[in-house]
Amino acid sequence: MQPSTHVAHPDVVLVGSGIMSANLGALLKRLDPGLSIQVYEVTDELAQESSHGWNNAGTGHAGICELSYTPSRDPDGTVNVAKAIGIFEQFEQSKQFWGHAVASGMLANPRDFINPVAHLSFVHGTEQVEFLRDRHAGLAAHPFFREMVYTTDRATIAAWAPLLVAGRAPGPIAATKMDTGTDVNFGAIARGLLGWLARQDRCGVAAGHRVVDLRPDGTGWDLAIRDLATGELRENRAKFVFVGAGGGSLHLLQKSGIAASKGLGGFPIGGQWLVCENPAIVAQHQAKVYGQALATAPTMAVPHLDTRVLDGKKTLLFGPFAAWTTKFLHRQGSWTDLPRSVKPDNLGTLLKIGASNLGLVRYLIQQGTQSMADRMEVLRIFYPAAQPADWKLIDAGIRVQAIKKTDGEAGIVHYGTEVITNPERTLSALLGASPGASVSVNIVLEVVKQCFPQLLASAEGRARLKEMIPGYDVDLKRPENADYFRTVQQRANSLLQLA
Repeated sequence: MQPSTHVAHPDVVLVGSGIMSANLGALLKRLDPGLSIQVYEVTDELAQESSHGWNNAGTGHAGICELSYTPSRDPDGTVNVAKAIGIFEQFEQSKQFWGHAVASGMLANPRDFINPVAHLSFVHGTEQVEFLRDRHAGLAAHPFFREMVYTTDRATIAAWAPLLVAGRAPGPIAATKMDTGTDVNFGAIARGLLGWLARQDRCGVAAGHRVVDLRPDGTGWDLAIRDLATGELRENRAKFVFVGAGGGSLHLLQKSGIAASKGLGGFPIGGQWLVCENPAIVAQHQAKVYGQALATAPTMAVPHLDTRVLDGKKTLLFGPFAAWTTKFLHRQGSWTDLPRSVKPDNLGTLLKIGASNLGLVRYLIQQGTQSMADRMEVLRIFYPAAQPADWKLIDAGIRVQAIKKTDGEAGIVHYGTEVITNPERTLSALLGASPGASVSVNIVLEVVKQCFPQLLASAEGRARLKEMIPGYDVDLKRPENADYFRTVQQRANSLLQLA
């Protein structure tokens, strides 16, 4: 079990030890070394829920291959690529900070947490081929994506990713490729940053501790924390609390009583992967390949065939497949999580959302009852020659889709990550899903700007931030900043050994 250390009455409490809390804690401590920070984590080890290597796809989301970030066409027929460009810029901020962390000794060998893996989009059928062609035209016109290549040639696609073509029936196919994609172990980053934080003065990290209550005290927050090993209940007080506890955030938000928590609900969706460890097959695929969402699936279930590098071992992953659950956390959740989250102020919203998302309900029922043969049939859309003996099914993490009164008929938030902050700016909580981990530095930087503006008010504070995230104050999306973008990107890639 992770050894626990405790700080009384800290300036900051971070609830959860995932990538969000780790980035925020490290960023705050570098900006102000005098800050006292306490981390509480419910599991016995750090970063074991959504940030754990097998609980997510490990894609460094940069809009390169994810067709769900360019879902529509503008009135003139061009594919709208603005969201992909924005996500690319945000992921670059993460790379800049993680590169600084390596250079400054906060993180060790970058190969332990980030590896270069080509990102491909792959489609079939005339309509999808035309869409991918137009998507490529829109993206390749921007400096971020100038190296993206598009082809309909089977031999070229076979050279990029042989499994996509072997045994495939005749018909139109197309793919795009960029070699600058990445495979990321977000759990390794979180554990590394929190390990560094625990070694700093006036900082503590306590695993096996559940925050069970959260009450405002006028100038901050009183917390009740249970030691799960001994059952002891301890109290602490903090000026600022960040709830980055994944699915566990909702219950604490409801306990906090802040206005933004009223009417807020959550819908948990479990995940599963098909995994291949056969060396002969694994050696043939060195890419993350994303396709279009299947006709019966929500946008959260875009299928992809991925190279994964975890603990120095390369494997293949395909999915995701959804699973019905009432738990909010994979390892420390309870079947009562969903029922306990239903309150008088969110019951009406949950019922309305349920009625307007019957397609999602049917999808979850279908996913929960499908056989291995059914899953293999989906896999063969990408890898026609796949054999069941080479693949096994594993459980992945749980995503709690945030539901708000303002969602109305739109229903569940499938994509995007949102931070809720109280008016006093003494509490922030994380909600949402993809591309959260990849853009986590951008997200926590917004928390710093909103809740700790004094840290950036001085020239010294801004200089410290500039050292960590060189592009934080530059709109890298603008074409006139293309040269500066390439400079900071090359520096980050060099530090992360991605060049």
